[in-house]
Amino acid sequence: MADLADSPVRTHMSQASLLKGIPSEDIRRLVRIELPDPHSILGVHPYAMKGKKGIVVRAFHPEAIRTELLIKGRMPVVMKKCHPGGLFAAFISHRRLPFPYRLRFTFADGKHWESDAPYRFFPTLGDIDLYLAGQGSHERLYEKLGAHLREMDGVAGVSFAVWAPSAKRVSVVGKFNGWDGRLFPMRRMGASGIWELFVPGLGPGALYKYEIKTASGNLRLKTDPYAFAMEVRPGTDSIVWDLEAYEWHDSRWMASRTGVNLRQQPMAIYEVHLGSWMRVSDEENRWLTYRELAPRLIEHVKKFGFTHVELLPVAEHPFDGSWGYQVTGYYAPTSRFGNPDDFKYFVDTCHQHGIGVIVDWVPGHFPKDDWSLRLFDGTALYEHRDPREGEHAEWGTLIFNFGRHEVRNFLIANALFWLDQYHIDGLRVDAVASMLYLDYGKKDGEWIPNRYGGNHNLEAIDFFRKLNELVYGLFPGCFTVAEESTDWSGVTSPAHLGGLGFGFKWDMGWMHDTLLYFDKEPVHRKYHLNTLTFSMMYAYSENFILPFSHDEVVYGKRSLLNKMPGDEWQKFANLRLVLGYMYTHPGKKLLFMGTELAPRDEWYHAKGLDWHLESDPMRRRFQRFMVDVGRLYREHPALWELDPLPEGFSWIDCNDSNSSVVSYIRFGKKTHLVCILNLTPVPRHGYRIGVPDKHGYYERINSDSAYYGGSNLGNASYVAVQDIPFHGFAHSIALTLPPLACLILEPGKEGM
Repeated sequence: MADLADSPVRTHMSQASLLKGIPSEDIRRLVRIELPDPHSILGVHPYAMKGKKGIVVRAFHPEAIRTELLIKGRMPVVMKKCHPGGLFAAFISHRRLPFPYRLRFTFADGKHWESDAPYRFFPTLGDIDLYLAGQGSHERLYEKLGAHLREMDGVAGVSFAVWAPSAKRVSVVGKFNGWDGRLFPMRRMGASGIWELFVPGLGPGALYKYEIKTASGNLRLKTDPYAFAMEVRPGTDSIVWDLEAYEWHDSRWMASRTGVNLRQQPMAIYEVHLGSWMRVSDEENRWLTYRELAPRLIEHVKKFGFTHVELLPVAEHPFDGSWGYQVTGYYAPTSRFGNPDDFKYFVDTCHQHGIGVIVDWVPGHFPKDDWSLRLFDGTALYEHRDPREGEHAEWGTLIFNFGRHEVRNFLIANALFWLDQYHIDGLRVDAVASMLYLDYGKKDGEWIPNRYGGNHNLEAIDFFRKLNELVYGLFPGCFTVAEESTDWSGVTSPAHLGGLGFGFKWDMGWMHDTLLYFDKEPVHRKYHLNTLTFSMMYAYSENFILPFSHDEVVYGKRSLLNKMPGDEWQKFANLRLVLGYMYTHPGKKLLFMGTELAPRDEWYHAKGLDWHLESDPMRRRFQRFMVDVGRLYREHPALWELDPLPEGFSWIDCNDSNSSVVSYIRFGKKTHLVCILNLTPVPRHGYRIGVPDKHGYYERINSDSAYYGGSNLGNASYVAVQDIPFHGFAHSIALTLPPLACLILEPGKEGM
């Protein structure tokens, strides 16, 4: 091959000769920035001129009056202007591909702009990627679409790819090209609807968006649906990020979670809204960062015996008041608290301290912000076109079109992305009922029946089954949780058996009935005991999590403490009692942050928790109860070992409505606990219940202990067993039942 310095550059060739073989219509479309494959004209192409072989280099800039080809090792080459719209070209003989170069554009005011040339590189997506994306089965599509740091032909830069099938043109824009959509139009990859471009010279931190020209000729400026990072609101730009730079230190946790049957393990979840758990009041009430949150939050949850934290949605969202449930950046952890590496540090630190991380995930709907997914390419791309299918009028959001392969792929790949890239342990799927029912929240005439005339969303059902099959198949040890508020059957049954395939379901019925019961004055509770006990009629129909979530302490529903009737003492006694009931009831546990502080006020997302309450003597005692019941739950197998099996629970007596007392047994494989709830403020002396052990019982928890803020009535820590048959058992015990109290008894000989 001849040395470049010896290669003549033909700048005197005619315009026609430098554009030989290119249809004139393609040139006109290029100049109008409407050519779907600008690489077919621009960049470097093999060429022959007057019998000499070489290459032709073409460049485009509509404002340039002069363009120079910058070639390492030689003087700049002036390119010929081949079209008044800004198309330039130069022929170089005796050269072959690849051919590195840069461009220098000169403008009428004398200013210059030097740029690498995006149009000399091959596509970054292959046929298999395009095929799988079109079929909706590309499980790692986030490795192909979006913005990715990579090297092409030894040149570092960023490859961009986006799905916009109805667009007339898509350009990547940013500060690197003056946000001018005419400069970096992308290449359409055949019939896939995916547009692609490699931009050399870009690195982490670059801001970008896509400028989309719709079929009707309108321009739309859109954030990247696959962006890994985004600006802090109110900014909306996507940010190039290197997801491979962070070094993880949680290998022990990741290995230990594989092969564990979570249904037979303790799971006590602390639900957290990161923006309001704690704030820095003397610094304008600012949020804590991910890195600031990690050590403080971990110390707190470990104190109370929680096994997991569940984060309200951390995906990027524009409106603080949505709490994260209206997502505009599905692949980007919110920048409010730091960058993606900071969030990885948070998860990593949790894992190193034995705390699992669950995130709320919102695949059902998205907001109408025009810079995001709505009418992405000028058409209803991610949403349905018909508002009867595509809109939640009550929420003011749009519904994903689960019948479209590419939309399902976007969402399923997103779920896998959080498990893969951020080591998330569980996904709590929000608003599942709204996805399962076509008429959810709608009146007659506001929805369209399915093909069988029913109200089930058949595409959403298939979506859930595929999602759960992939989560459990590809990420052993991870799990999914459905927030599903109806009586839909088989939510946690395997997909191959006709279920939806979730690992767990929030027991919204238990939450509703329990709070309804405890809201009643104790004098009336004897008429409603079945409200409290009804949950055991269906407790084993699904794998349940018992939630006292954020939804129960907002919008006038009152704080958990203020839901309880009575005076101050009775409110705290009831609160200890209902939590004692929760921790001993079959099912995993979930408490919203701040429950341990027993605040009077409802939760408000724009301020931190009322941490000053920790100095209140009554709340210090209440926290002792929370610490002890949390430790007992985590340490005692009877409270979780047989959770999914009916053998793990047995009523002693659930019919004593006159006394408003219920008693039951929680069984492990080798041990058990006896639980008694006195649901009125009336002490009961000599209250007899049958028990399975013939020795005796220790009080592991007495929620009326003075240590917890109670009246200190009880059984002197130990209760002897009597050979008096009762409740179908050969033995029984006579108890003193404190007022509004939970007793948890463990078998054991006196003096042990």
